[in-house]
Amino acid sequence: MPSADPTALIDGRPAAVVPLTDRGLQYGDGLFETIAVLDGEPLLWERHMQRLAAGCARLLLPAPDPAILLEEARSLSADTASGVLKLIYTAGSSQRGYARPQLLQPRRILVLSPPPDHPWRYWREGVDIGYCSLRLQPQGMFAGLKHLARLEQVLARREVDGRGLVEGLLLDRDGCVVEAVACNVFAVCDGMLLTPPLDDAGVRGVMRDYVLELAQELGIPVAQRPLMPGQLAAAEEIFLTNSLIGLWPVRTLEGQHYGRGPVAARLLARLIAAKAFLIPAGLNNDG
Repeated sequence: MPSADPTALIDGRPAAVVPLTDRGLQYGDGLFETIAVLDGEPLLWERHMQRLAAGCARLLLPAPDPAILLEEARSLSADTASGVLKLIYTAGSSQRGYARPQLLQPRRILVLSPPPDHPWRYWREGVDIGYCSLRLQPQGMFAGLKHLARLEQVLARREVDGRGLVEGLLLDRDGCVVEAVACNVFAVCDGMLLTPPLDDAGVRGVMRDYVLELAQELGIPVAQRPLMPGQLAAAEEIFLTNSLIGLWPVRTLEGQHYGRGPVAARLLARLIAAKAFLIPAGLNNDG
């Protein structure tokens, strides 16, 4: 039998394996959250729990007790200066077949990992990105959710890595920009901060929502509107967000230069001041 993993909890107990009968493994029947940990504390916790609860409601799963999850998260992360906590919440175990058991017993899986090793220049100078050839399919009722079925992102990530880029933008079947592989996308066009609405595909990131709120607080005009590649080509700024990186300006998109602009700089400074993400060494308080 494998020994218990000190960096993982399953239903509150140290463990290293998941049963073969788990519905998350069999069918992708579940959700997950990727949470930044700083000085033993999971960041943006309430926002992650709100998204998890909303996802459970749509997948007809009983929502977990956030107090129990927080206790487990803090227990696992207590000695962690900086790290990543992945919370996986599945529909539990069942026999073969799509039907869930009448007595559903969801499974809580928490895994603690080291922080990603991104160079600080990604925040200072921006990142190089391109378009992926893979097109996102309409997700219907699953649009916006962080569910476990992420095969599109797996294949898109291969494209990005194959081109030596940091990230890749994904379009839908109509050619509209939806998101990046692991980030949400923002663009400043004619002074307006725009981000796709995610009605048909994509993940509604907790950092995306936080940045939208910060923009309103700072008096930056903001709207959720469809974005086309032509609009990005004419944009004054483009940047990416997620809960681990906070905000990355885009330096180049398919070779076209942008660099960090004033809107990204103001928002990044607010995120740094709030300690809302895994701030790398070398990134000062002024962003």
